[in-house]
Amino acid sequence: MAVIGSGPAGFYTAYKVMSLIEHAMVDMYEHLPAPYGLVRYGVAPDHPEVKNCQDKFAEVASSSRFTFIGNIDIGKDLPLSSITPHYDAILFAYGASKDRRLGIPGEENLKGIYSARAFVGWYNGLPEYADLAPELDAGEEAVIIGQGNVALDVARTLLTDIDVLRKTDMTEYALEALSRSRVKRVRVVGRRGPMQARSLSLSIHPSTAHTDFQVSQAAFTIKEVRELLTLPSVSFDPIDPFLLPPNPTTLPRAAKRITQLFSKGSPTPPSASTKSWSLNFLLSPTSFNSSATSNPIHLSSLTLAHQTLQGPDPFSPTAKPTPTGRISTFPAALAFRSIGYKSTPLPGMSALSIPFDENLGVIPNDLTGRILSPSAGLSPQTAAHLPGMYCAGWVKRGPTGVIASTMLDAFATAEAIATDWEGRAVFLNGGHGAGDGNGKGEGERRMGWEVLRKEAEERGLRRISWEDWRKIDAAERERGRRRGKEREKFGSVGEMLSVLD
Repeated sequence: MAVIGSGPAGFYTAYKVMSLIEHAMVDMYEHLPAPYGLVRYGVAPDHPEVKNCQDKFAEVASSSRFTFIGNIDIGKDLPLSSITPHYDAILFAYGASKDRRLGIPGEENLKGIYSARAFVGWYNGLPEYADLAPELDAGEEAVIIGQGNVALDVARTLLTDIDVLRKTDMTEYALEALSRSRVKRVRVVGRRGPMQARSLSLSIHPSTAHTDFQVSQAAFTIKEVRELLTLPSVSFDPIDPFLLPPNPTTLPRAAKRITQLFSKGSPTPPSASTKSWSLNFLLSPTSFNSSATSNPIHLSSLTLAHQTLQGPDPFSPTAKPTPTGRISTFPAALAFRSIGYKSTPLPGMSALSIPFDENLGVIPNDLTGRILSPSAGLSPQTAAHLPGMYCAGWVKRGPTGVIASTMLDAFATAEAIATDWEGRAVFLNGGHGAGDGNGKGEGERRMGWEVLRKEAEERGLRRISWEDWRKIDAAERERGRRRGKEREKFGSVGEMLSVLD
């Protein structure tokens, strides 16, 4: 089985498949020399405990039935059509790399507006964003659009004392920029109310391959809010009591806890604070603005339209926001867009009849990870499974959930693969699974990377093995040790490769 992507979805699926199918061999492809995806480049540096799953992933990678192929970008460096003949199954687990945009005036042409994903990648050492250079010294006011955990990570990074951040594995260039930051006020804005703020999950109807959005959970977690509320020397603007239910004791446990947390607020009064933040609800951005006199090409403010909640119960999670006609303008020298991500199709997918929903940014699937093709069924309305093609993680269900939910999602895909294999279903290249319990399928044996290595070399590609990664890892840890921290990441692919030369 080929796994495209080395983040939690890829590793957890590989682990489970190798546990369920005795002779399963897994080749994992990653476009960077370093594995772990979102765990390495998306988890907040001050949340090191979240990265403990890397120990499990390293255990998986140590198996003789696992091969890591880093620094090779499937679809670009090595075509999908080249790898497909050499595997029984392909798992797409490459995450979401595209930001959703607001589509409002000023977003594209004013300086000082950043993607939260890019900012997080920048301070975490993602090579793609090493040169982002956010202008953190542009002013004291920052606005974050969106109220998910990534938005709160950005807020916490801007508000946390630099000496605390120095003890994390945040990159040195980011620490240097943050030490010069002038930001003292952070607003985190969203178009819904505190009881409606939520993320989106995907529901795909197997009979039609039609995909719907459904309400799932609070966009921010209680833990993230509590951390911000207890930051030393940072105050919190109280939330309007009219936005909170008058009797929280009748609410479900999670809603009750977040309501009580909001009501309690921060222990730091404004008089004792050096910085402050707020959660501003029922506001929808309408334009980014510049100052015509001081700096016409740089952000100076953000205009937002006020919303109100419709329905008999304004505290219901399903109450819908509608515009009131009133607008407000917040000063802002910096703005961060954090309204969600989207996956994009890999080059060559359409040529192999692998569907992709461009609007939602997911591969249509049957909820268990089997990729569906609406054109391959009993009728145009009936979707059939593409043999040997599976997906997991954000490219399967959309960019929602935390690592724990990604694990469960990956396990579901792995169980579908194992069920198909043991049920002697058709896999890639006309092969069949093993119904006799010996784990070995029927048909010609697929050789995977063992055969593809030669083509990669002919294309001038430099593959990074797991042993190569361990050398890069050791070098980063040594760089960190000299600075009194766990690691100092290399900020470019060239730096990583230089360790091996």
